Formats: sequence, structure tokens, C-alpha cells
Amino acid sequence: MAAISREEVAHLARLSRLAVTEQELDRFAGQLDVILQSVARIGDVAADDIPPTSHSVPLTNIYRDDVVQPCLTQEEALSGAPDSAEGRFRVPRILDEED
Repeated sequence: MAAISREEVAHLARLSRLAVTEQELDRFAGQLDVILQSVARIGDVAADDIPPTSHSVPLTNIYRDDVVQPCLTQEEALSGAPDSAEGRFRVPRILDEED
């Protein structure tokens, strides 16, 4: 695999709108080359008999049954509110309306 060139790094920096110095171009080219080689090595190691995974260990979700339980009525929920209107909590406006 060919190493990433300074020109390619400069092009990526322009696309990202990053101002980089000449010394940084050399340093970033070396760093990006190491990253790209590491990713390529992972592709070489991956075998067809190994299924793709999103986690290194199996994940298990534990859900409880959805059981209806007693809860507050609308009036009880609004009883402690400083202000309510039309069955809802009333709060101060924080954004101006745009026309």
C-alpha cells in the first residue's frame, strides 16, 4: 500500500478548512500513514468464518414486563404546579415567536 503523500494531507486539510504548517504536513502524513496501514492490517486478519460484530462480548437486554400500575390522575399531577392551563403545565416563554 502506498504511503499517503504530503499533497494528499494538504488536500484533506483544505477540505477540512484546517490551516497547517509545512512541519505539520510532514508529521500528519506519517501519522495518517500509520493509521491507514493499521486499518489495512485489520482487513487482512478478518476471516470469512468470523461474523461481523458491534461489540467484543455478547450483549443481553433484560426487559421487565410492561404492567399497568396505578398512577397519578391529570388533576393530581397538576395539583402541585405553580400554574396550569387546559390540563397542562404552564411555563414562562423562553423563546420569541418568529413571524
